Amino acid sequence: MKIIDKLKESVGKTLFSIEILPPQKGKNINDLFRVLDPLMEFKPAFVDVTYHPEEMVYKRRPDGLIEEAPLRKRPGTVGICAAISYKYNVETVPHLVCVGFTKEETEDALFSLYYQGIENLLLLKGDDHSNLQLFKANAHKYASQLVEQVANMNKGHFLHEETLNETQTGFCVGVAGYPEKHFESPNLGTDMKWLKHKVDMGADYIVTQMFFENQKYFDFVKKCRDMDINIPIIPGLKPIDSKAQLKMLPSKFFVELPESLTKEIESCKTTDAVKQAGIEWCIAQSKELKDAGVPVLHYYTMSRSQATVAIAKAIF
Repeated sequence: MKIIDKLKESVGKTLFSIEILPPQKGKNINDLFRVLDPLMEFKPAFVDVTYHPEEMVYKRRPDGLIEEAPLRKRPGTVGICAAISYKYNVETVPHLVCVGFTKEETEDALFSLYYQGIENLLLLKGDDHSNLQLFKANAHKYASQLVEQVANMNKGHFLHEETLNETQTGFCVGVAGYPEKHFESPNLGTDMKWLKHKVDMGADYIVTQMFFENQKYFDFVKKCRDMDINIPIIPGLKPIDSKAQLKMLPSKFFVELPESLTKEIESCKTTDAVKQAGIEWCIAQSKELKDAGVPVLHYYTMSRSQATVAIAKAIF
């Protein structure tokens, strides 16, 4: 079932959803199932599965020279989506990214998803890494271009004339929104214009980057509505579970942490106390957002379930 249809059916009710990472290459998929098992109690409306391009790794050869080699550390997004759908009878939403993939590779991946009956996508530019082969020749540079490619496939228009146009894919398209702006945008106004462009290209709903002050989300939604962006806007939340994340989250995800939250985490004497403080902060956020009638509460689990289970028990 398409996410947009689920949202239309559940008007007036806040749904629960999660994002997970594929296991690292060589790990057992049962490790992922052990993360998901306790979360299924709360009947997630959908499970997002992230998508990871290859990175360049450097290995020292026996002769002392350094060898560069590509490695995809977390493969298997498509297969994992199929496995989760089969095991739990839940909708899965694979991510697709621009970084590291040609338009042809993207089209092939989309056909693989279509053939497996996967109807939902989250389309992203993808994270930049200094050791990543960022953009291949004939690749999309912006998420809006990826949205346009999917929109064309939904109409039966493909990249090459040799491709038979006997079908229309019909994907439901989610895109990312940034209440504190995307780090590459010079200001929030410019970022909002690009978001509007993605919506005009065919996006069905928006999932936000994590945020730790709800007012940022409420302000973001108002800006969207003022710009005639009227599709559902799903807030993304993440409980802090270590002191290291006070530095990691702002530097990696370009988000601001409230001073009161930072002081509370810094004052914790144990790891368990840090985790509990993060859970309680996220519960408070969740309650306020649910009371405001958000369509879904979407949790970034980082493929760990303990904190999200505690939050879901308090909210759903």
